[in-house]
Amino acid sequence: MASIPQDSGLAPELRERLRRPVSGWRWAWETLIRISLASCASLSLFITLAILALLVYRTGLFFEDSEYREQRQIALQQAAAAFLAVPDMSYPWSMVGVMAPWQLRDLPALERPPVTLHYFLTGTEWSGGFRGEKYGVLPLLTGTLMVTIIAAVLALPTGVLTAIFLSEYAGPRVRALLKPVLEILAGIPTVVYGYFALTTITPLLQQWVPGVQPNNQLSGGIVVAIMILPMVTSLSEDSLRAVPRALRDASYALGANRFETATRVVLPAALSGVTASFLLAIARAMGETMAVSLACGGLPRLSFDPRVGAATITSYIANVAVGDVMHSGTQFLGLFALALVLFLTTLLINLLGVFILRKYRHVYG
Repeated sequence: MASIPQDSGLAPELRERLRRPVSGWRWAWETLIRISLASCASLSLFITLAILALLVYRTGLFFEDSEYREQRQIALQQAAAAFLAVPDMSYPWSMVGVMAPWQLRDLPALERPPVTLHYFLTGTEWSGGFRGEKYGVLPLLTGTLMVTIIAAVLALPTGVLTAIFLSEYAGPRVRALLKPVLEILAGIPTVVYGYFALTTITPLLQQWVPGVQPNNQLSGGIVVAIMILPMVTSLSEDSLRAVPRALRDASYALGANRFETATRVVLPAALSGVTASFLLAIARAMGETMAVSLACGGLPRLSFDPRVGAATITSYIANVAVGDVMHSGTQFLGLFALALVLFLTTLLINLLGVFILRKYRHVYG
């Protein structure tokens, strides 16, 4: 075992304990824990890479010659229907795959051009599933960002202020009462939030805000803000309470009051945990499905007006995936392209959070 220097800063009792040899059962237990942790980390990384590889592969198929692929799918269906209509069932099922290519010449050409990456990234219309269909991601991406921004503007400041109150102002009894009450909100099913937005929030908005439609992005953003508020409050409050008491005492000794200490000393010292709560809350807001689907509707629409309804990426995927969609068709493969866009957007937000944390630690380190 490596020797511990005398000037290491450790207490004498701790240095003496570290010098003792580790028993066999304790070494075996620690080794088992290390192996379990490494296995879980490897499995998590493998699953993430596998999902990413599947999304990239399916997205690549989405941008292939979609017109030929859809014609071939229609030909297979027509061949299967013609085969089932024949009274003599002696023909093998493999004839379906042989008959289909011969029918390609008789099929009418589709009215839309093949899917292109340029239109997918810049197109302002998503009408998948209809003749003359178009696949532009901007309506769905705009709806997702609108709901997320509304929820973040409402929930993040409110959550931080609530966390500061619980950490710096509230007494032990008040904290023990209010924090569990807030955390109960996180256990309510999302479908309940969706119906709450549909039956309570939207009628209230229609009384105070003119022009609010039955399905609107504002109602979806408000209900998502209620959903992510416990996450921001709980994680931020834990980070604030983890700040050493010595920093608060030093601030009071310099003449600062409680508010100045909380906002200028404690909050910057706990910025790492607060930012982590922000990232988790934003990721939760972007990935919310059921509540947003009920509150905002399922119509892909490019609109920056929060009073009208618009589909988000997650709500559109949920609505289309449960419908009658051909698994090899363009509309089905477009769901994987949307999932890849959502994955990359969430990854970009996390990278931005890491950049902010590094910059802050450089200033206050």
